[in-house]
Amino acid sequence: MLKTITALILWLLALTVQAAPITIASARVWPGADYTRITFESAVPLSHKMTVLQDPDRLVLDLENVELGATLKTLSDKVQGNDPYIKKIRAAYFKPGVVRVVVDLKTETNPSFFALKPAGEYKHRLVLDIYPKQDPLMAMLDQRAKGDAAPQEEQGGGGWSPSTDIKSAEAAQAVEKSIKPDSAPAAADNTPDADDNNKPLPKNGVDRLITIAIDAGHGGEDSGAHGASGTYEKDVTLAIAKRLKSLIDAEPNMRGVLTRDADYFIPLHGRVVKARKLQADLFVSVHADAFTRPDAKGSSVFALSENGATSAMARYLAKKENESDLIGGVNLDVKDPYLARTLLDLSQTATINDSLKLGKAVLGRLGEINNLHKGMVEQAGFAVLKSPDIPSILVETAFISNPEEERKLNDDAYQTKLATAIVTGIKKYFASNPPLARSKMAMQ
Repeated sequence: MLKTITALILWLLALTVQAAPITIASARVWPGADYTRITFESAVPLSHKMTVLQDPDRLVLDLENVELGATLKTLSDKVQGNDPYIKKIRAAYFKPGVVRVVVDLKTETNPSFFALKPAGEYKHRLVLDIYPKQDPLMAMLDQRAKGDAAPQEEQGGGGWSPSTDIKSAEAAQAVEKSIKPDSAPAAADNTPDADDNNKPLPKNGVDRLITIAIDAGHGGEDSGAHGASGTYEKDVTLAIAKRLKSLIDAEPNMRGVLTRDADYFIPLHGRVVKARKLQADLFVSVHADAFTRPDAKGSSVFALSENGATSAMARYLAKKENESDLIGGVNLDVKDPYLARTLLDLSQTATINDSLKLGKAVLGRLGEINNLHKGMVEQAGFAVLKSPDIPSILVETAFISNPEEERKLNDDAYQTKLATAIVTGIKKYFASNPPLARSKMAMQ
């Protein structure tokens, strides 16, 4: 009898727990040029249903057994006026036990919806990614493909035009204005001409615009490493990347392209794919990592390795960076059609050799403004460097876990020095390794 009563009590308690409404611990909105992400975080998985409606365009999300708390009621306050896709968000009880969240859209979109298990500092997450109906990059590439049928102009071969840059010229100029003139090189003090096709040809024989993909590490849900004073790696890397783009754009034959231009997440393979879609000549990923000891310091440059890491530190950092997708959140059910053709199972020996040359040139310049953690380019299996045909390096500008280096990383003038060192190293690399004539990459 006692066992029966105990079992009944436990059953009733279980029903009570199940009936208790779920609290949304946090809700976040990450707007970006590529897509906008909405994240709902909770202690347990959320039961949900999404519907896409038109006239007007909106997304309807029904959350079952969820409490309509302050987090959901104030979600619309997190929507920025310049969000390219979201007009506003509304939340209310649709029926007993069901909270309905309505996302009013500015245009027709292509939404992606998925759940993430706990990772890093996050609990269970329900993620809504809102993409444009047509990928802007794909639209640009389609236009370029049409142009390939016509006679090609020598300048800017391959159909590349400054007007196709992800960032607008005005945005690049705004970044330049934020760099103090007394801390930037002379080249960065001059705003690039609006028409880059009129830039004089360099003396090194390069007769086309060189495209350099600049990858600001982490972003959005993935904040990267944290400094003791609260500095996020994702913010530092974006600031340095923007300065680097400004300096590159000031060069007569170079154009920088940012893989992300705001605080949003891009999967590691997505960064590689973007660089290849744009037929980048180089790929530079900017980071500011942390180590278990706060006394670790100095700048480092890494290239890809096909045969293991060159040091325990390189292996440790590669492992941390490769976990970025778990933290940032990737929808594994959606297969990128370019992924299989990008991470090719082929020998990357030639590309790695060029990456090492580029890394050596950049590392030498970084050594002029900061201590070097190691005086050689290190190698490890960084996923973000796995482009089979683009020389790629990962620059650890400093250790954000070191209090002194964290302070420097937050200094505008020091950020400019880091960006200047990188672009100077890039120029040195091209001085002895001029880019080949533009050819079609194996993306067909």
